[in-house]
Amino acid sequence: MGKPSSLFKKMIMRKLLFILFAPLVVSAQKDHAQLLREYMTGQNKYFQFNGTILVAEKGKPIYLQALGYADYKTKRMLNDSSVFELASVSKQFTAMGIMILKERGLLSYEDNIKKFFPQIPYDNITVRNLLTHTSGIPSYENQFERNWDRKKIAFNKDILDMLVKLKDTLLFKTGTKWMYSNTGYALLASIIEKVSGISYNDFMAKNIFQPLGMSHTYIYNTRRSTKKIPDNYALGFVYSDSLKRYILPDSLSKFDMVYYLDGIVGDGCVNSTTRDLFKWDRALYSNKLVSKSSLDEMLSPLVRTSPTDSTSFYGFGVFIQAKSEKGKIISHTGGWPGYRTMIVRWPEIDQTVIILSNSESNLPFFRAAVESILNDESLVMPYEHKEVKIDTTILKNYTGKYFGGLTMEFLKKDGKLYRRRNGTPDIELKPESPVKFFYGDGTDRQIEFEIDNNGKVVKAWFLNMGQKGELKKTE
Repeated sequence: MGKPSSLFKKMIMRKLLFILFAPLVVSAQKDHAQLLREYMTGQNKYFQFNGTILVAEKGKPIYLQALGYADYKTKRMLNDSSVFELASVSKQFTAMGIMILKERGLLSYEDNIKKFFPQIPYDNITVRNLLTHTSGIPSYENQFERNWDRKKIAFNKDILDMLVKLKDTLLFKTGTKWMYSNTGYALLASIIEKVSGISYNDFMAKNIFQPLGMSHTYIYNTRRSTKKIPDNYALGFVYSDSLKRYILPDSLSKFDMVYYLDGIVGDGCVNSTTRDLFKWDRALYSNKLVSKSSLDEMLSPLVRTSPTDSTSFYGFGVFIQAKSEKGKIISHTGGWPGYRTMIVRWPEIDQTVIILSNSESNLPFFRAAVESILNDESLVMPYEHKEVKIDTTILKNYTGKYFGGLTMEFLKKDGKLYRRRNGTPDIELKPESPVKFFYGDGTDRQIEFEIDNNGKVVKAWFLNMGQKGELKKTE
């Protein structure tokens, strides 16, 4: 759900930043659970992380914690059974629904989707193309943004009707490229309904959630249209710069899609908890739902996601990194106004990280920090940054351009130091010592300078949510 192309680009950029700013020092093995709790508690206390997290090793949770509010307005707190909108993490469940129907002989991955939607104005698109984002089918989000009455709730049938009415050209020839498509997964949900004869909601409950004992997981996408909120539900909030607080996205015009797309299922709308997602994780090691051969295909690197990235692939509803120091990585993220979600699995060492946030926390960087802890790498724990007075004449020694995966420029304005990056607003860097500065925007980022006896910069460091990477001065 959301705007997939921009979300995917951000995800890739964050992955690159994680690699570029990987920790530098390996220390002796420590108590992972204790360090995870210290890190995440600090992120909640000082930097507003809001959500739940579960980390498991060898089939057992070693750390589970809920931090912050389920409802910022009423101050109702999260707990480890709080239910979150999963957004695009839902896609793997839709894929599983299709896999179940395939194993029952009710459809084939090679079926032309005209078999289910004879009226659709596109030829040669298969179920497999929808599963792997290789269809080229137009984005329903863009079509609805341009053509839909935003006072009405759209449902999956409306997506099909819009495709038929507009007959927009395919984004590329089917099967020749990979492009993330929410439309494809919404159509898969409609195929599940057509083939099974029951609603997507009922099919998922009967064939996935109930067999796995996922008692707090359900399809829920009607908060705006029915005004009903389930028990123990984590409402998604966005931060308002003007109000300086977290608010529901419902009242902001730029997020009006949360209302008019309220009826769409398949690309998002699975709602779950960290505990239930761990049950799903365990099921992917078994043939409780489908055969091993079907699971192997789902979790294989089927389609390369970028011509310039030889490491990133897509399976059925999941991203695949075929090789890493810890073996294959299977993951997916989700984003929708108020929510950021993530599940990452390292099946060869049986390690899992699940993070759900209802305040749009920057989860790829949390993943990087969690991995650092699990790998016994050094990590700067979060702490409260306090501004101190310094001799501002020294700031001129720090100005210039630096490179550490991205180019940053530090400049002096009105006796203060600022960070400048192309395409983003300047951010004030506030001193906590004569050589260390923290970002004035409230994020967990710092710049630290090493200087010689003459005050000249020898080296600089960028600390991003505990990850420490070197910056080289270029100008």
